Formats: sequence, C-alpha cells, structure tokens
Amino acid sequence: MEGKERRVGTVSRGIRCPIIREGDDLAAIVTDSVLEAAEAEGFAIRDRDVIAVTESIVARAQGNYCTVDDIAEDVRTKLGGETIGVIFPITSRNRFSICLRGIAKGAKKVVLMLSYPSDEVGNELISLDKVEAAGVNPYSDVLTLERYRELFGSNKHEFTGVDYVEYYCDLIRDCGAEPEIIFANQAKAILDYADCILACDIHTRARTKRILKAAGAKVVLGLDEIMNAPVNGSGYNADYGLLGSNKSTEDRIKLFPTNAQPLVEEIQARILKATGKHVEVMVYGDGAFKDPQGKIWELADPVVSPFHTEGLKGTPNELKLKYLADNDFKDLSGEELKKAISESIKKKDGDLKGNMASQGTTPRQLTDLIGSLCDLTSGSGDKGTPVVLVQGYFDNYTND
Repeated sequence: MEGKERRVGTVSRGIRCPIIREGDDLAAIVTDSVLEAAEAEGFAIRDRDVIAVTESIVARAQGNYCTVDDIAEDVRTKLGGETIGVIFPITSRNRFSICLRGIAKGAKKVVLMLSYPSDEVGNELISLDKVEAAGVNPYSDVLTLERYRELFGSNKHEFTGVDYVEYYCDLIRDCGAEPEIIFANQAKAILDYADCILACDIHTRARTKRILKAAGAKVVLGLDEIMNAPVNGSGYNADYGLLGSNKSTEDRIKLFPTNAQPLVEEIQARILKATGKHVEVMVYGDGAFKDPQGKIWELADPVVSPFHTEGLKGTPNELKLKYLADNDFKDLSGEELKKAISESIKKKDGDLKGNMASQGTTPRQLTDLIGSLCDLTSGSGDKGTPVVLVQGYFDNYTND
C-alpha cells in the first residue's frame, strides 16, 4: 500500500502465550509469541511499538511466592505477636484476605480498622447516601462493629455478594486470633486500641505511617515492609513487600515481580535482532480507571508499571485537535484545515505545559496510560493473552 495514507491510529492486540511456569525463559516466550502472532495475523512490527507483559506471569516465571506461614513469622517478628492494629486494607478476596490470614496467624488479637463508606480503591462497604442518612460524619466518627450493625445492618458487595466485615472477622478468628472491628478514616483512631500498627493502604501509606509515628505509636509498618526480605527461603519484594500480591492457593501468595528490568531490556534486544525495529517494553499490573457502576478504581498494585524501557518515561506531549479546529483555524476547512493542523503538530515544542492548545490532553505518565489500555485489553480472566502489543500509540495526525 505504498503511498496510501494510513487510516488507523492506535491498535491494541492481546497476544496469546503458553501457560507460564516457574523457571520458564520468559524473554524468549514473549518474543516468540509476538513474532508468531505478527506472522499469523499478517501485521508488521514497527518502531516504537509497545510490548507489555502482565506482572503475574513475570512473578510466576521468577517463582516469587511466599506462604501464609512466612507472612505470619515476619509479622510476629516485626510487630511483636500480641495485639496488632491493622488499618485501611482494601476489601478483596483475591488481594487482601490471603494477607490477612498470615497477619492473623502472627498475632493474638487483630484490631481491624476499615475505612468507610468505601476502601481506598472504591469498594463500598456502604453507600455514602446511607452514611449521610444515618447522620454519621465519616471524617470524624469512629464506629464499633455493634454501632455499624445497628446503623447499617449487613451489607453485601454488589458484585461479589460478600459481606466483607463478616468475612474478615471470621477469617481472623479462624486463624486463631481474636478479632475486633472498628470503622474510621483518621489513622490516629487506631491508637485507642493498639500501639503496634500495620498500615495496609497502598497509595497513601507514607502519609499514614508518618501520622501514626508522630502520634506516638510504638511500632508502625506498612504492607510494603512485610515480606520485603526472604523468610525461610521464600520469595520477597524489597521495594513493595506484600503490596501488589495476589492469592495463588489457599496458603500461598504470588508477590509483585522483582528485578525485571533485565527482562524488558532483553525482550527489546531480541525484537531488534529479529526485526530491526526498536520497540518499547513494559511490565504492567492494575491500570487506573473507574468503573461507573461499582465505583471501583483498579489501582490495587503499588504502581502500574514497575519495570519499563527508557522510551516509556515521561508524559504525553500532545495538542488538542478540536481546540485548534475551533479556535486557531476556525475559518479553515477541508485540505486547508488538515494542512494547518499538521503544520502545528510538526512545529510543537518539546514541552507544551501551559499551552492552551494542549488543554484537555491527559497529564499522566505514559506507563499509566498504556498500562491501563493493556489491563483492559488482557482482562483478568480466561482470555489467555498476558502479553499485549500496542501499535501506533506514539503516532499523531501527521504520521503516514
């Protein structure tokens, strides 16, 4: 199609791969899967294509796992093994419940403080409407379990059908610890119940820990400081600990991948050798987008992309085409308008911050934007496409 104008912009393709096992050569598998897909589907690899690999298969290939008993030992060692305040966890059977099993096994009593009306990533315990109707101020009021039940009764999650308050309470008890549940949004509220605190929030953890330490807590740790070193030869993540972990089996946890920068660079090198094209490569986890029905922001991983090649650093530098069309070139149309906009794009500065013609473009990191696209493409179920190829993301209106 030499000489024809390209009619397609960004394309995101899920790439099917074999089931990945511990010890697999992931760089070879990913490279071969992308090249075989290109040959089978009749598309070409181009410069600045993005190959994205889901964090789960990276961690699986690395064998980065630990057990509930490993967590219990680490918690017992670091937090004393008596009464532990566990605050601001997300409500998730996949993400947090398995961590809570280990925490409860490492303590005699767990005071679990849940944020309300929803957790950090948007899972609702109760609706804000119910909170307001009850005359409760979520910014200041601390509710006991009894008061919570009196006001709101049993509340099952809209999609999972789980009453997470009951679920977490039973889980703690089943693991041999005494449970106490309270509801509050001010971190310092936990200090009336415990002075050894495990902060389980993800993106606000530094602030939470700072507040608790300033308020005189005896020990303050975050989930990022549990399993941040091996326990009895287990896996670990030095940067994020238990953050970004997922349930593997009833007593085994897959941790967030570690030390995968060499992996993304090797995939990049293999593609260059095979095709002569310079692609970008990233490892991605949860994207960042809100479900309008369930109110859930994904974002349960500490970062969207823990490892990526150099070309994925930074933010988009784009002009808003409709702004140019409606303002700078409002009197033009057809080929004349197309030419004027194309010239503006070609002449744009390296940094458009503050330029009105860039307003409305998304001021987010490239890895967060592309990672969100990939997370939606790969899904979290049975698609079997843990690798995503994104083409044309860095193109603009002037590219043929």
